[in-house]
Amino acid sequence: MSLDGHADSRPEIVLGVSGGIAAYKACELLRLFTESGHSVTVVPTRAALNFVGEATWAALSGRPVHTEVFESVHDVPHVRLGRQADLVVVAPATADVLARAATGRADDLLTNTLLTVKGPVLFAPAMHTEMWENPATVENVATLRRRGHVIVEPAVGRLTGADTGKGRLPDPQEIFAAATTLLRRGDVAPDLTDRHVVVTAGGTREPLDPVRFIGNRSSGKQGYALARAALARGARVTLVSANVALSPVAGAELVEVTTTAQLHTATLKAAEHADVVVMAAAPADFRPREYSSSKIKKSKKDDSEMTLELVANADIAADLGRRKKPGRLLVAFAAETHNGLANAMTKRAAKNADLVVLNEVGPDKAFGTDDNAVTLLGDGDPVEVPSAGKDEIADAILDAVVERLT
Repeated sequence: MSLDGHADSRPEIVLGVSGGIAAYKACELLRLFTESGHSVTVVPTRAALNFVGEATWAALSGRPVHTEVFESVHDVPHVRLGRQADLVVVAPATADVLARAATGRADDLLTNTLLTVKGPVLFAPAMHTEMWENPATVENVATLRRRGHVIVEPAVGRLTGADTGKGRLPDPQEIFAAATTLLRRGDVAPDLTDRHVVVTAGGTREPLDPVRFIGNRSSGKQGYALARAALARGARVTLVSANVALSPVAGAELVEVTTTAQLHTATLKAAEHADVVVMAAAPADFRPREYSSSKIKKSKKDDSEMTLELVANADIAADLGRRKKPGRLLVAFAAETHNGLANAMTKRAAKNADLVVLNEVGPDKAFGTDDNAVTLLGDGDPVEVPSAGKDEIADAILDAVVERLT
Protein backbone atom coordinates (compact mmCIF):
# COMPACT_ATOMS: atom_id res chain seq x y z
CA MET A 1 0.00 0.00 0.00
CA SER A 2 1.40 3.41 -0.95
CA LEU A 3 1.57 6.39 1.38
CA ASP A 4 -1.43 7.96 -0.32
CA GLY A 5 -3.58 4.86 0.28
CA HIS A 6 -3.37 3.29 -3.20
CA ALA A 7 -1.95 -0.12 -4.12
CA ASP A 8 1.59 0.39 -5.36
CA SER A 9 4.67 -1.86 -5.41
CA ARG A 10 7.13 0.95 -6.04
CA PRO A 11 9.64 1.91 -3.31
CA GLU A 12 8.19 4.52 -0.96
CA ILE A 13 10.34 7.55 -0.21
CA VAL A 14 9.65 10.44 2.12
CA LEU A 15 11.54 13.53 0.99
CA GLY A 16 11.93 15.97 3.86
CA VAL A 17 12.81 19.51 2.84
CA SER A 18 13.95 22.05 5.41
CA GLY A 19 14.16 25.82 5.19
CA GLY A 20 17.40 26.65 3.39
CA ILE A 21 18.11 28.38 0.12
CA ALA A 22 19.16 25.00 -1.33
CA ALA A 23 15.52 23.84 -1.10
CA TYR A 24 15.11 24.58 -4.81
CA LYS A 25 17.67 21.84 -5.59
CA ALA A 26 15.40 19.30 -3.91
CA CYS A 27 13.04 19.76 -6.87
CA GLU A 28 15.65 18.14 -9.11
CA LEU A 29 16.17 15.36 -6.56
CA LEU A 30 12.42 14.76 -6.47
CA ARG A 31 12.37 14.53 -10.26
CA LEU A 32 15.18 11.95 -10.21
CA PHE A 33 13.22 9.81 -7.75
CA THR A 34 9.91 9.95 -9.61
CA GLU A 35 11.41 9.43 -13.06
CA SER A 36 13.25 6.32 -11.85
CA GLY A 37 10.06 4.70 -10.61
CA HIS A 38 9.93 5.69 -6.93
CA SER A 39 6.84 6.95 -5.14
CA VAL A 40 7.64 10.12 -3.21
CA THR A 41 5.80 12.03 -0.52
CA VAL A 42 7.29 15.46 0.16
CA VAL A 43 7.22 16.71 3.75
CA PRO A 44 8.52 20.28 3.87
CA THR A 45 9.01 22.28 7.03
CA ARG A 46 7.10 25.52 7.41
CA ALA A 47 10.32 27.42 6.68
CA ALA A 48 10.92 25.42 3.49
CA LEU A 49 7.68 26.74 2.02
CA ASN A 50 9.22 30.21 2.09
CA PHE A 51 11.63 29.01 -0.60
CA VAL A 52 9.52 26.54 -2.66
CA GLY A 53 5.75 26.57 -2.47
CA GLU A 54 3.39 23.71 -1.70
CA ALA A 55 1.99 23.71 -5.24
CA THR A 56 5.41 22.94 -6.70
CA TRP A 57 5.96 19.93 -4.44
CA ALA A 58 2.45 18.60 -5.11
CA ALA A 59 2.81 18.98 -8.88
CA LEU A 60 6.22 17.29 -9.04
CA SER A 61 5.32 14.41 -6.69
CA GLY A 62 1.69 13.93 -7.77
CA ARG A 63 0.72 13.75 -4.08
CA PRO A 64 -0.74 16.12 -1.50
CA VAL A 65 1.73 17.99 0.68
CA HIS A 66 1.42 18.45 4.45
CA THR A 67 3.66 20.12 7.00
CA GLU A 68 1.62 19.92 10.20
CA VAL A 69 0.77 17.04 12.50
CA PHE A 70 -2.84 18.23 12.80
CA GLU A 71 -3.58 18.11 9.07
CA SER A 72 -5.63 15.05 8.03
CA VAL A 73 -5.62 13.89 11.65
CA HIS A 74 -7.93 10.95 10.89
CA ASP A 75 -5.14 9.45 8.77
CA VAL A 76 -2.49 9.78 11.54
CA PRO A 77 0.20 10.96 9.05
CA HIS A 78 2.85 11.55 11.72
CA VAL A 79 2.96 7.79 12.37
CA ARG A 80 1.93 6.35 9.01
CA LEU A 81 4.55 8.15 6.91
CA GLY A 82 7.51 6.83 8.88
CA ARG A 83 6.17 3.30 9.23
CA GLN A 84 5.50 2.83 5.53
CA ALA A 85 8.56 4.58 4.10
CA ASP A 86 11.33 2.44 2.62
CA LEU A 87 13.65 5.44 2.91
CA VAL A 88 13.55 8.96 4.34
CA VAL A 89 15.79 11.58 2.70
CA VAL A 90 16.14 15.05 4.22
CA ALA A 91 17.63 17.42 1.64
CA PRO A 92 18.55 20.06 2.40
CA ALA A 93 18.95 19.39 6.12
CA THR A 94 19.53 22.65 7.95
CA ALA A 95 21.40 22.98 11.25
CA ASP A 96 18.00 23.43 12.93
CA VAL A 97 16.58 20.17 11.55
CA LEU A 98 19.76 18.26 12.47
CA ALA A 99 19.50 19.61 16.01
CA ARG A 100 15.82 18.73 16.34
CA ALA A 101 16.39 15.24 14.92
CA ALA A 102 19.36 14.61 17.23
CA THR A 103 17.42 15.65 20.34
CA GLY A 104 14.24 13.81 19.41
CA ARG A 105 12.04 16.87 18.97
CA ALA A 106 8.63 16.27 17.40
CA ASP A 107 7.21 19.71 16.73
CA ASP A 108 6.21 19.30 13.07
CA LEU A 109 5.33 16.52 10.64
CA LEU A 110 8.92 15.99 9.44
CA THR A 111 10.43 15.48 12.91
CA ASN A 112 7.49 13.24 13.89
CA THR A 113 8.17 11.15 10.80
CA LEU A 114 11.85 10.85 11.73
CA LEU A 115 10.84 9.42 15.11
CA THR A 116 8.60 6.73 13.59
CA VAL A 117 10.64 5.67 10.57
CA LYS A 118 11.73 2.03 10.48
CA GLY A 119 13.83 2.14 7.34
CA PRO A 120 17.09 3.96 6.61
CA VAL A 121 17.42 7.75 6.90
CA LEU A 122 19.74 9.94 4.84
CA PHE A 123 20.50 13.56 5.74
CA ALA A 124 22.07 15.91 3.17
CA PRO A 125 23.07 18.98 5.20
CA ALA A 126 23.43 22.43 3.67
CA MET A 127 24.40 25.57 5.61
CA HIS A 128 27.12 28.16 6.02
CA THR A 129 30.57 26.83 6.87
CA GLU A 130 30.56 28.37 10.35
CA MET A 131 27.29 26.60 11.16
CA TRP A 132 28.54 23.26 9.83
CA GLU A 133 31.76 23.52 11.87
CA ASN A 134 30.06 24.73 15.05
CA PRO A 135 30.61 22.25 17.92
CA ALA A 136 26.86 21.93 18.43
CA THR A 137 26.32 20.83 14.81
CA VAL A 138 29.37 18.54 14.93
CA GLU A 139 27.95 16.81 18.01
CA ASN A 140 24.46 16.55 16.50
CA VAL A 141 25.86 14.96 13.35
CA ALA A 142 27.91 12.51 15.43
CA THR A 143 24.79 11.60 17.42
CA LEU A 144 22.77 10.90 14.28
CA ARG A 145 25.58 8.78 12.86
CA ARG A 146 25.81 6.75 16.06
CA ARG A 147 22.11 5.97 15.65
CA GLY A 148 22.79 4.49 12.23
CA HIS A 149 21.65 7.40 10.06
CA VAL A 150 23.69 8.31 6.98
CA ILE A 151 25.00 11.87 6.72
CA VAL A 152 26.06 12.98 3.26
CA GLU A 153 28.62 15.66 4.09
CA PRO A 154 28.16 19.00 2.34
CA ALA A 155 30.26 19.95 -0.65
CA VAL A 156 32.79 22.77 -0.87
CA GLY A 157 31.79 25.66 -3.12
CA ARG A 158 29.93 28.92 -3.48
CA LEU A 159 27.42 29.52 -0.69
CA THR A 160 24.71 32.12 -0.28
CA GLY A 161 26.16 35.55 -0.97
CA ALA A 162 29.82 36.01 -1.80
CA ASP A 163 31.34 33.48 0.60
CA THR A 164 32.76 30.10 -0.35
CA GLY A 165 33.44 27.07 1.80
CA LYS A 166 32.11 23.72 3.01
CA GLY A 167 28.36 23.74 3.39
CA ARG A 168 26.98 23.56 -0.12
CA LEU A 169 24.30 20.95 -0.85
CA PRO A 170 25.91 18.15 -2.90
CA ASP A 171 24.80 17.61 -6.48
CA PRO A 172 21.27 16.09 -6.50
CA GLN A 173 22.51 13.29 -8.77
CA GLU A 174 25.00 12.23 -6.09
CA ILE A 175 22.39 12.42 -3.32
CA PHE A 176 20.18 10.26 -5.53
CA ALA A 177 23.01 7.73 -5.99
CA ALA A 178 23.56 7.58 -2.22
CA ALA A 179 19.83 7.13 -1.65
CA THR A 180 19.48 4.30 -4.15
CA THR A 181 22.47 2.56 -2.54
CA LEU A 182 20.64 2.71 0.81
CA LEU A 183 17.43 1.42 -0.78
CA ARG A 184 19.30 -1.53 -2.23
CA ARG A 185 20.52 -2.47 1.26
CA GLY A 186 17.03 -2.16 2.71
CA ASP A 187 16.80 -2.00 6.50
CA VAL A 188 20.20 -3.67 7.05
CA ALA A 189 21.96 -1.74 9.81
CA PRO A 190 25.13 0.17 8.84
CA ASP A 191 28.09 -2.11 9.53
CA LEU A 192 30.98 0.31 8.92
CA THR A 193 29.93 2.99 11.40
CA ASP A 194 32.94 4.75 13.01
CA ARG A 195 35.27 3.15 10.45
CA HIS A 196 37.53 5.19 8.17
CA VAL A 197 37.68 3.71 4.67
CA VAL A 198 40.16 4.97 2.06
CA VAL A 199 39.31 4.18 -1.57
CA THR A 200 41.51 4.91 -4.57
CA ALA A 201 39.95 5.20 -8.02
CA GLY A 202 40.69 6.07 -11.62
CA GLY A 203 43.77 5.77 -13.80
CA THR A 204 46.98 7.73 -13.36
CA ARG A 205 48.69 9.66 -16.15
CA GLU A 206 52.45 9.96 -16.63
CA PRO A 207 53.32 13.04 -18.75
CA LEU A 208 55.67 12.81 -21.70
CA ASP A 209 55.45 16.48 -22.58
CA PRO A 210 52.84 19.26 -22.09
CA VAL A 211 50.55 17.51 -24.59
CA ARG A 212 50.98 13.73 -24.22
CA PHE A 213 50.88 11.21 -21.40
CA ILE A 214 50.99 7.48 -20.72
CA GLY A 215 47.69 6.34 -19.21
CA ASN A 216 45.22 3.49 -19.04
CA ARG A 217 41.54 2.80 -19.63
CA SER A 218 40.32 2.90 -16.01
CA SER A 219 37.15 5.00 -15.66
CA GLY A 220 37.07 5.03 -11.84
CA LYS A 221 33.49 3.74 -11.79
CA GLN A 222 34.23 0.76 -9.53
CA GLY A 223 36.17 2.88 -7.04
CA TYR A 224 33.42 5.49 -6.92
CA ALA A 225 30.83 2.75 -6.39
CA LEU A 226 32.92 1.44 -3.48
CA ALA A 227 33.04 4.92 -1.95
CA ARG A 228 29.25 5.29 -2.21
CA ALA A 229 28.67 1.82 -0.75
CA ALA A 230 31.02 2.48 2.19
CA LEU A 231 29.24 5.75 2.96
CA ALA A 232 25.87 3.99 2.90
CA ARG A 233 27.24 1.53 5.43
CA GLY A 234 28.16 4.35 7.81
CA ALA A 235 31.87 4.78 7.08
CA ARG A 236 33.87 7.98 6.88
CA VAL A 237 35.32 7.83 3.37
CA THR A 238 38.38 9.39 1.80
CA LEU A 239 38.35 9.02 -1.98
CA VAL A 240 41.73 9.46 -3.68
CA SER A 241 40.77 10.00 -7.29
CA ALA A 242 42.97 10.00 -10.39
CA ASN A 243 41.67 11.39 -13.68
CA VAL A 244 37.98 10.52 -13.94
CA ALA A 245 34.99 12.07 -15.66
CA LEU A 246 32.62 11.42 -12.76
CA SER A 247 30.72 13.65 -10.33
CA PRO A 248 32.18 13.79 -6.81
CA VAL A 249 30.75 11.21 -4.43
CA ALA A 250 28.49 13.10 -2.03
CA GLY A 251 29.81 12.77 1.50
CA ALA A 252 33.31 11.55 0.66
CA GLU A 253 36.44 13.59 1.26
CA LEU A 254 37.86 13.96 -2.24
CA VAL A 255 41.62 14.08 -2.90
CA GLU A 256 42.40 14.59 -6.59
CA VAL A 257 45.70 13.41 -8.10
CA THR A 258 47.16 12.96 -11.57
CA THR A 259 50.34 10.87 -11.49
CA THR A 260 51.27 7.64 -9.74
CA ALA A 261 53.71 9.53 -7.53
CA GLN A 262 50.90 11.84 -6.38
CA LEU A 263 48.60 8.85 -5.83
CA HIS A 264 51.35 7.20 -3.77
CA THR A 265 51.83 10.23 -1.50
CA ALA A 266 48.10 10.95 -1.08
CA THR A 267 47.17 7.32 -0.35
CA LEU A 268 49.90 6.80 2.25
CA LYS A 269 48.86 10.02 3.97
CA ALA A 270 45.13 9.13 3.95
CA ALA A 271 45.87 5.59 5.15
CA GLU A 272 47.69 6.67 8.32
CA HIS A 273 44.51 6.52 10.41
CA ALA A 274 42.38 4.30 8.17
CA ASP A 275 40.69 1.04 9.14
CA VAL A 276 40.38 -0.12 5.53
CA VAL A 277 42.28 0.80 2.36
CA VAL A 278 40.80 -0.32 -0.96
CA MET A 279 43.20 0.09 -3.88
CA ALA A 280 40.74 0.23 -6.78
CA ALA A 281 42.79 2.75 -8.79
CA ALA A 282 44.89 1.70 -11.78
CA PRO A 283 48.32 3.26 -11.26
CA ALA A 284 50.81 3.24 -14.13
CA ASP A 285 53.64 0.81 -13.44
CA PHE A 286 56.11 2.92 -15.42
CA ARG A 287 56.77 6.57 -16.24
CA PRO A 288 59.04 8.27 -18.82
CA ARG A 289 62.57 8.69 -17.55
CA GLU A 290 62.63 12.22 -18.92
CA TYR A 291 59.91 14.83 -19.30
CA SER A 292 60.10 17.26 -22.18
CA SER A 293 59.06 20.79 -21.23
CA SER A 294 58.11 21.45 -24.86
CA LYS A 295 56.07 19.34 -27.26
CA ILE A 296 58.11 16.50 -28.74
CA LYS A 297 58.40 16.98 -32.51
CA LYS A 298 58.88 14.39 -35.19
CA SER A 299 62.49 13.94 -36.29
CA LYS A 300 63.25 15.64 -39.58
CA LYS A 301 65.64 12.83 -40.55
CA ASP A 302 63.52 9.82 -39.62
CA ASP A 303 60.02 10.10 -38.16
CA SER A 304 59.19 6.39 -38.38
CA GLU A 305 60.46 5.47 -34.90
CA MET A 306 60.80 6.94 -31.46
CA THR A 307 62.56 5.35 -28.50
CA LEU A 308 60.95 5.98 -25.13
CA GLU A 309 62.88 5.07 -21.99
CA LEU A 310 60.71 4.15 -18.99
CA VAL A 311 61.45 3.73 -15.29
CA ALA A 312 59.37 1.90 -12.68
CA ASN A 313 56.98 3.75 -10.38
CA ALA A 314 56.69 2.98 -6.69
CA ASP A 315 54.50 -0.01 -5.83
CA ILE A 316 51.78 1.63 -3.75
CA ALA A 317 50.03 -1.55 -2.61
CA ALA A 318 53.35 -3.13 -1.57
CA ASP A 319 54.27 0.00 0.42
CA LEU A 320 50.89 -0.11 2.16
CA GLY A 321 51.40 -3.80 2.90
CA ARG A 322 54.81 -3.18 4.46
CA ARG A 323 53.45 -0.34 6.61
CA LYS A 324 50.19 -2.04 7.55
CA LYS A 325 49.24 -1.56 11.20
CA PRO A 326 47.48 -4.23 13.27
CA GLY A 327 43.75 -4.15 12.61
CA ARG A 328 44.02 -2.33 9.27
CA LEU A 329 42.63 -4.16 6.26
CA LEU A 330 44.27 -3.84 2.83
CA VAL A 331 42.28 -4.68 -0.30
CA ALA A 332 44.24 -4.78 -3.55
CA PHE A 333 42.94 -5.08 -7.11
CA ALA A 334 44.47 -7.29 -9.80
CA ALA A 335 43.57 -6.41 -13.39
CA GLU A 336 44.60 -9.42 -15.46
CA THR A 337 44.23 -10.55 -19.08
CA HIS A 338 45.49 -14.14 -18.59
CA ASN A 339 46.51 -16.51 -15.76
CA GLY A 340 44.40 -14.27 -13.57
CA LEU A 341 43.93 -16.54 -10.57
CA ALA A 342 47.61 -17.48 -10.28
CA ASN A 343 48.74 -13.89 -10.76
CA ALA A 344 46.24 -12.59 -8.20
CA MET A 345 47.35 -15.15 -5.61
CA THR A 346 50.97 -14.15 -6.14
CA LYS A 347 50.00 -10.49 -5.79
CA ARG A 348 48.16 -11.08 -2.53
CA ALA A 349 51.27 -12.63 -0.96
CA ALA A 350 53.65 -10.03 -2.43
CA LYS A 351 51.58 -7.05 -1.27
CA ASN A 352 50.66 -8.50 2.16
CA ALA A 353 47.02 -7.84 1.22
CA ASP A 354 44.12 -9.25 3.22
CA LEU A 355 41.95 -9.46 0.13
CA VAL A 356 42.59 -9.27 -3.60
CA VAL A 357 39.85 -8.44 -6.09
CA LEU A 358 40.61 -10.13 -9.40
CA ASN A 359 39.33 -8.30 -12.48
CA GLU A 360 39.49 -10.02 -15.85
CA VAL A 361 39.99 -7.06 -18.20
CA GLY A 362 39.90 -6.59 -21.95
CA PRO A 363 37.89 -4.85 -24.69
CA ASP A 364 34.48 -3.90 -23.26
CA LYS A 365 35.36 -5.82 -20.11
CA ALA A 366 35.63 -4.14 -16.68
CA PHE A 367 37.26 -0.87 -17.78
CA GLY A 368 34.68 1.83 -18.50
CA THR A 369 31.66 -0.47 -18.25
CA ASP A 370 28.73 -0.17 -15.83
CA ASP A 371 28.93 -3.82 -14.78
CA ASN A 372 31.70 -6.11 -13.65
CA ALA A 373 32.47 -9.67 -12.53
CA VAL A 374 35.21 -10.33 -9.99
CA THR A 375 36.82 -13.06 -7.93
CA LEU A 376 37.67 -12.41 -4.28
CA LEU A 377 40.83 -14.03 -2.94
CA GLY A 378 41.35 -14.13 0.81
CA ASP A 379 42.44 -16.79 3.29
CA GLY A 380 39.97 -19.40 2.07
CA ASP A 381 38.82 -20.59 -1.32
CA PRO A 382 38.34 -18.00 -4.10
CA VAL A 383 34.82 -16.55 -4.19
CA GLU A 384 33.38 -15.72 -7.60
CA VAL A 385 31.03 -12.74 -7.80
CA PRO A 386 29.03 -13.07 -11.05
CA SER A 387 28.43 -10.21 -13.44
CA ALA A 388 26.40 -7.40 -11.87
CA GLY A 389 26.28 -3.63 -11.67
CA LYS A 390 29.34 -2.07 -10.11
CA ASP A 391 27.29 -0.89 -7.12
CA GLU A 392 26.34 -4.51 -6.40
CA ILE A 393 29.97 -5.60 -6.89
CA ALA A 394 31.01 -2.91 -4.40
CA ASP A 395 28.63 -4.30 -1.78
CA ALA A 396 29.97 -7.82 -2.33
CA ILE A 397 33.53 -6.58 -1.79
CA LEU A 398 32.53 -4.68 1.36
CA ASP A 399 30.66 -7.73 2.66
CA ALA A 400 34.00 -9.56 2.54
CA VAL A 401 35.71 -6.58 4.22
CA VAL A 402 33.17 -6.46 7.07
CA GLU A 403 33.50 -10.21 7.58
CA ARG A 404 37.24 -9.79 8.09
CA LEU A 405 36.89 -6.72 10.31
CA THR A 406 34.56 -8.55 12.69
